[in-house]
Amino acid sequence: MAGVHVSTTVNGDAVEYVCPGSETLLDALRDRVGLTGAKEGCGTGDCGACSVTVDGQLVCSCLVLAAEAEGREITTVEGLVQDGELHVLQRKFIEHAALQCGICTPGFLISAKALLDRNPNPSVEEVRYALAGNLCRCTGYDKIVRAVLDAGKDMRKANKKRKAKK
Repeated sequence: MAGVHVSTTVNGDAVEYVCPGSETLLDALRDRVGLTGAKEGCGTGDCGACSVTVDGQLVCSCLVLAAEAEGREITTVEGLVQDGELHVLQRKFIEHAALQCGICTPGFLISAKALLDRNPNPSVEEVRYALAGNLCRCTGYDKIVRAVLDAGKDMRKANKKRKAKK
């Protein structure tokens, strides 16, 4: 059986793999690329544990075929770390104890990043709406919402400092 050759960018790095036409992006990321942050919680797009961005758009990677990544830019939770430093969202999740078992955390982080990229100053309601596709059975959602709002505040401050230096 011949596979599909895929050339893509994952977390800023060029990646190539060969996969069966029916393989999901989630399985390719985990089994072919070696990035295990995204998790399979449901396999039906209902829990958000497998969330990644494709060309900046939030998707459930369990619902996307691996072959559809051809020529696209994928960001996983592993891509949030820059130069060995945790992203502010990751730091705030730790500070606010917004994680426990870790199954849902990568999906929440990617969903929150997608929100803050398009809306750096969301309301509580906007955060809750943006994260509604992510399910958590351990922490409850209040700590997660507080962590996202706090990260947004820090990101806005950092942006103001960058703009002032220009």
